[in-house]
Amino acid sequence: MQSTKENIRIGFYVCHCGHNIAAMVDCADVAKYVKGLPNVVLSRDYKYMCSDPGQELIQKDIREYKLNRVVVASCSPLLHEHTFRSATAAGGLNPYYFHMVNIREHDSWVHTDRGEATVKAKALAHAAIDRVAFHKALETKTVKINPDALVVGGGIAGIHAAMTLANAGKKVYLVEREPSIGGHMAKFDKTFPTLDCAACILTPKMSEVGAHPNITLWSYSEVAQVDGYVGNYKVRVKRKPRYISEERCIGCMDCISACVFKEPKFEDEFNEGLGKRKPVYIPFPQATPQIVVIDPNVCLNFKRTKGPDGTPIVSDRCKKTCVEACGDKNAIDFTQKEEIKEIEVGTIIVATGFKTFDSKRVPAYGYGIYKNVYTALEIERLVNASGPTGGEVILREGKNPDGSPKHPKSIGIIHCVGSRDKKTNVWCSRVCCMYSMKLAHLLKEHTGAEVYNFYIDIRAPGKGYEEFYNKLLDEGVHFIRGRVGEVTDWAMTPEEEGKLVIRVEDTLAGYVRRIPVDMVVLSSGLEPQADAQDVRRLFNMSCGTEGFFLERHPKLAPVNTFTDGIFIAGACQGPRDIPDTVAQAGAAAAEALVLIDKGFVEQEPNTAFILDEECSGCKSCIPLCPYSAILYDETRKKAHINEALCKGCGTCVAACPSGSIVQNLFEDEQIFSEIQGVLAYD
Repeated sequence: MQSTKENIRIGFYVCHCGHNIAAMVDCADVAKYVKGLPNVVLSRDYKYMCSDPGQELIQKDIREYKLNRVVVASCSPLLHEHTFRSATAAGGLNPYYFHMVNIREHDSWVHTDRGEATVKAKALAHAAIDRVAFHKALETKTVKINPDALVVGGGIAGIHAAMTLANAGKKVYLVEREPSIGGHMAKFDKTFPTLDCAACILTPKMSEVGAHPNITLWSYSEVAQVDGYVGNYKVRVKRKPRYISEERCIGCMDCISACVFKEPKFEDEFNEGLGKRKPVYIPFPQATPQIVVIDPNVCLNFKRTKGPDGTPIVSDRCKKTCVEACGDKNAIDFTQKEEIKEIEVGTIIVATGFKTFDSKRVPAYGYGIYKNVYTALEIERLVNASGPTGGEVILREGKNPDGSPKHPKSIGIIHCVGSRDKKTNVWCSRVCCMYSMKLAHLLKEHTGAEVYNFYIDIRAPGKGYEEFYNKLLDEGVHFIRGRVGEVTDWAMTPEEEGKLVIRVEDTLAGYVRRIPVDMVVLSSGLEPQADAQDVRRLFNMSCGTEGFFLERHPKLAPVNTFTDGIFIAGACQGPRDIPDTVAQAGAAAAEALVLIDKGFVEQEPNTAFILDEECSGCKSCIPLCPYSAILYDETRKKAHINEALCKGCGTCVAACPSGSIVQNLFEDEQIFSEIQGVLAYD
């Protein structure tokens, strides 16, 4: 389809991109070929078109040669389409009269024959020249930004992001599914490599969040629904019943003391099941908010039967001693039900964190089989002064002759459990080497035991990490290079009797060793949360092959997602340590602030629209739209598209049986002329 339009004046530019393109494509030959095509007024090749001189060249030529179309053949539009559109606009031309040809990723980088690559570049350029003649002047639209923000997840990433936004004067809603914020970091004793007290670092920030006037903290809550678009998201938050009034509870803990269960009886989730708690409890002493929770699954005031409306039937079996202890405060409410809060925000930061690898998936290491095999997170609670044993490291199984708890004399720490393994997870979890060494130091400090680290490679790339590794060597911690084959209690020598035996090939010494120990610690890797796919769908994000949330660009947009106004921070994007998590949370907050402070967002005009006179009202497009941008007008019996929600994916355009949906920048005559241009080259 050759353009029949008159007075089309096209300027063509082919970029050498240093050697990225010029090494495989004869750029001068491409420019010479394009010069002979219809409507082309000038054709140039230049070493770096994205540089300031390159952009100024476009602006100068538009004015001097009265160009009304511009084509640049260079690298990926993802990198520089905005750059060249801005240069076109600066030259006095509508930026959508510009078109870009990708001859780097689509041509020079995928070819090994210079002649063939040059031919392909000419064909792609010919297609662009034919296409750009049919471009239309389009205008970007602006959408007002609601200044309020939502942060999902109350770990260190969510806390830091929320505080950054709140300190900038923005209203922030922080939603956390657990009864307290703090995340995994709240369970740690110390942090590597400085061995700072984790609680000493985290607790002040948690308290700041709870007291900050710009932060509304909703713990024990989950996001149930997200509608809307960048700048104008409508969010429904499900608040689970604590059976405690947050307004009236003062955190006195009298109800816990008065509970009919005089001794803790039920598994304590925060202490990784190593301790017990009562039905009415607070997760840990520094919890924020300082509000207790009643577990309806074990509280005697809740029978296992339910009433006609589905709510638990209240019983008087325990005489409600907790209610009596609460007294005039009247904070306990056994009739409390799930509550839905609706809020409107302009930006959302997702910081939902990670889960640790289930070590039972590697049965050869004996977790769940031998009682003295622990996970690293369990050891974090054992060595912690606020843990179930007050910081005393004792074995689950085995006693001293006098019946007292037994302390380990030898400990084996196995690295990379659930990491760097084709049978489980192929990725490196980044933190395991360092936290294994930290635990080796703490265990040696607490017990004086001989500590063995079994590693594949030591990965210690952070600031001060290598020094920490050398410190462990000086302390006498043993490092054995080799993947552990199995952990067993089968003894072959008297020294192995009553011990756990770690069988490993020492790749540095060159033979298989059997090392008897009292305790085995498994350094479990990091995985995406179990419900990561549900969260992805909720916020209309993408996941990588590993299941972690996918960023828009790994280098240029590491905290942005493909959904405008939604950002990611922390280990929900991939394994990372605390410093990197905090840095990324700050970056996500900064990106949100850019949108909020600007007050509006410009939307690309490559959206779809419906030709009313041709729409049959069949509704086939509505369920296909991944962004819920298409609505049906019952009065007119026609569909219509909300341009603020449309992302220009083209799904509806391709599917419309009547052809009544058209997309800007992808209209039929533009696409057909582009195809004809590719085929026209000879």
